[in-house]
Amino acid sequence: MTATERRERQRAERHQLIITAARELAETEGWEAVTTRKLADKVEYSQPVLYGHFANMEAIRDAVAVEGIGEMAEQMREARLAAPESEGIRAICTSYLAFAAAHPAAYQAMFSLPTKVKWASAETPAPLRAAFNEIVSAFGPYNERNAALAELIWGSLHGMAVLLRSGRIPQEQQEQRLDLLVALFADAPA
Repeated sequence: MTATERRERQRAERHQLIITAARELAETEGWEAVTTRKLADKVEYSQPVLYGHFANMEAIRDAVAVEGIGEMAEQMREARLAAPESEGIRAICTSYLAFAAAHPAAYQAMFSLPTKVKWASAETPAPLRAAFNEIVSAFGPYNERNAALAELIWGSLHGMAVLLRSGRIPQEQQEQRLDLLVALFADAPA
């Protein structure tokens, strides 16, 4: 390994360390507690080193969001592939809501906080496309109808995730809500 390759590897490792540390801080203390000073202390590098990797805290939060979406996409894919084809929509829904509940700060960065990440454009990062395509795939091959169904179910799941997290709807009725949601989308006219 050359010195240049080693420096590049170390830079990539430091970049990932910053993302991981920001996510851990946010999950334990909330995004408002994630400051460059706290983050620099956690990763044991100076604040200028952080700025050598990211322009600002919003860029760090965006990196957490993109990484989280990639993880969610993989979890939805695994759930969909493990389920019988007739249960694909429910598997996607269950996986989505489980991810949102298990990673509230990452979910907040992914879908609730302001972002400079481009959605639904040529500049959309691959993990975002993968997550959306996983939802679409529960309905079949990619086409305009299935993309529209994916957008609608995604909006429904996001609403459920936010309302559950805030205690505005009871967890005890979650299975009933999922049954109704899946039935609505499974019976969507072609």
